[in-house]
Amino acid sequence: MRRNFLSWMGGSTLGALLGGGLAAPAHAQKAVRTLTFGIVPQQSASELARVWIPVLGALSERAGLSLRFATAPDIPAFEKRLAAGAYDVAYMNPYHYSVFAQKPGYVAFAKEKGRRLRGLVVVRKDSTLKDMKELAGQQIAFPAPAAFAATVLVRAEFERMGVPITPVFVKSHESVYLNVAQRQIEAGGGITRTLQTMDAPVRDELRVLWQTKDYTPHAFAAHPRVPAADLQALRAAMLTADSDPKLRSALEGIGFKGFDAAQDAEWNDVRALGISTLAALLKE
Repeated sequence: MRRNFLSWMGGSTLGALLGGGLAAPAHAQKAVRTLTFGIVPQQSASELARVWIPVLGALSERAGLSLRFATAPDIPAFEKRLAAGAYDVAYMNPYHYSVFAQKPGYVAFAKEKGRRLRGLVVVRKDSTLKDMKELAGQQIAFPAPAAFAATVLVRAEFERMGVPITPVFVKSHESVYLNVAQRQIEAGGGITRTLQTMDAPVRDELRVLWQTKDYTPHAFAAHPRVPAADLQALRAAMLTADSDPKLRSALEGIGFKGFDAAQDAEWNDVRALGISTLAALLKE
């Protein structure tokens, strides 16, 4: 299925995914207003498009809006686009939200239903490793410096334990899992949802060595410029998504059961950590 999707996309379309976005299906394009919907690039742009465009298409139909899929080549580029307010609505990690709620002022309105976020350390299933301390002196794969659970929380644990490691940033969660499964690197940081949605041949080669405590999950947040009526329509469509058979089917592709309402204060557990990795972006 993935190969057929990639063939259908073609090079110019892939460029659109990374640069400005890709419209949801044609029926949604008839809507009066278009909102650019940015998705944090935890996987490749082609894979994100494959699983998210059906979700956005169904939400477009339900909300009476045109939701245009967009992402970025990697997480640092996504962060810069958030800082610039490039997306009308964005799905961003909890730390991203704690930063970009300050500037340019994104406001959370929804989150994944029934999910708390944990960082994981994964190793190959046949690895003899049983303890984090055994990774001392090793290279460890991470998606990006400011990936909240997969990088920030996991690295903090290594530091707390006094275990020296060398971080290797490989651009996405997908790349972390592939590098570990293919024996390119001993271990890597990830999260439950992206591990669960990896293709079985890769996922089945991995096991979880350790996991963090849980936190409020990724935020769906809107830029202040989004009209209140549009945001209300989108929020209503998302909160009732699990009652729609078409949307339930699409949600399976992203590993969601549905969406819950959310408010800004729910990310105070993340703010309390005092992370400053992206502080410089607020000064630009």
